[in-house]
Amino acid sequence: MKASSILNHFYIKTDVEPESIYSFSPVYKINHNQRELILKTTQHPLDRAENLVDYTNYLHKKGVSVVTPVHIDAPNPQTIGEDTFVVYPFIQGTTYSGTLSEIYKAGKLLGQIHSLAPVENEYRLPVYDVYDFNSEEIKGSIANIKEYSDQERVPINIDLLEKKFLQAVENQEQLKNSKLPYVSTPHDFKANNLIYTPEPYLVDPDNATYIPRIFDLALALLLFHNELNTAPNRMFTIDEWKTFLKGYCESVVLTDLEKECWKAAVEHVFLDEVMWLMAEVEEDWKRDDQKSLFVSLIDFILSENIYTLIEE
Repeated sequence: MKASSILNHFYIKTDVEPESIYSFSPVYKINHNQRELILKTTQHPLDRAENLVDYTNYLHKKGVSVVTPVHIDAPNPQTIGEDTFVVYPFIQGTTYSGTLSEIYKAGKLLGQIHSLAPVENEYRLPVYDVYDFNSEEIKGSIANIKEYSDQERVPINIDLLEKKFLQAVENQEQLKNSKLPYVSTPHDFKANNLIYTPEPYLVDPDNATYIPRIFDLALALLLFHNELNTAPNRMFTIDEWKTFLKGYCESVVLTDLEKECWKAAVEHVFLDEVMWLMAEVEEDWKRDDQKSLFVSLIDFILSENIYTLIEE
C-alpha cells in the first residue's frame, strides 16, 4: 500500500508520494500543518500498539525523552490492512557520532528508563521468552556464516564459534529459570534509534518488551553501533562500555545475580540477535561497515569476555 493511501486514514494529505527514509522498514517523513511528522509501523495488532502507547506516555510523563503519538483528528495508532501504523513527531537534532559524551548520555537514558520500570508487566508488553535454540539451528547458522565469511575472505575460527554457540544453547534453560529481574523497556536500544538534541531522544520505542534487564543491557553492548553510518564500524571498546555503564548506573543498582549471569546473558543475546544477523542477512557481509562490525563481534565472543558489569 502506498504511503499516501495510509496517510489518508490519518487525514493527512500529501502532494508528492513520500519515500521511506529508512532502508530496512517503511518510515516516512511528512509535512502536515507546518509540522514535520514521521509515519511508521508499530506493534501489531492494535491492542499491542495501544499498550505500547500507554507505556511510552508513562515514560514521557516521567521526563523520559521518547516519542509518543501526535494528536491528530484521527485514531493514532490505527490498523490499516495487515499492519498497524503510528504517526510520531519528527525530532530535530544530530545523529550519534561515537563520542564519549554521547555514549555516557545514552547509558544515562537507558538507566533512567530501567529505573522507572514497574515491578510487574503493568503495560502488558510482549514478554521475552526465546529460550528454545537447538543444535540443528546452530549448525545451520554456522554453515551460513562460514559460507558468507568465506565469500568475503574473512578468516573466522568457525569451529570455535560453533562451540561457543552450542555452549550458549546449553545455558539457556538455566538462564530461563534464574529469576533474573525483568523490566519494561523500549528495547532495541541502539544509536540509530536516538537523536541528540543535544540530549539523546529515543525516536523508535516500537520494539518495547518485558525482558530480563541484563538482556536489554547486553543488546546495547553488542549492537549499539549497528546500522548507522555515523557510528564506528565496531562494537563498543572497553573504555566506551565503561562510559556507557557509568551513565547507566547513575539510576540502576544491578543485583549480584545479574552480575553472576552476565557472561551467559551476553552469549544468549548474541545467539538471539547477532547470530541471526550474520546467518540470515547475506547482503550485510558485502557491506564494509557491517562486515567490520561482524568481525569485531566475533573477536569479542571468541575472546575472554572482560566487558563486566562493574562500573569503574
